[in-house]
Amino acid sequence: MSRVKTTPYDVADHLRAPEEMAAYLEACIEEADGDAAFIAKALGDIARAKGMSYVAREAGLSRESLYKALSGQRSPSFETILKVLKALDLELRVEAKTSHAA
Repeated sequence: MSRVKTTPYDVADHLRAPEEMAAYLEACIEEADGDAAFIAKALGDIARAKGMSYVAREAGLSRESLYKALSGQRSPSFETILKVLKALDLELRVEAKTSHAA
């Protein structure tokens, strides 16, 4: 019997189009339940898909600080998040929450 070889799944390998990146980030924000580090990790996945060196350069950050900020081990500053979103060609939007009151 032959053995099956497996490799770890990396979402960054599957984020190719800007629409896919935006949909992934939106889904992660919905699942995060306020966990800023989780959202930062999702941004890190997208940055790796786009190219960490490119994103760092466009965001005006060093590659090392970008890796640290988006590792999911800490919550980066809002300024860093905005710089990374701009470098990724993504926009932050706000939508009014629908009321559940009768």
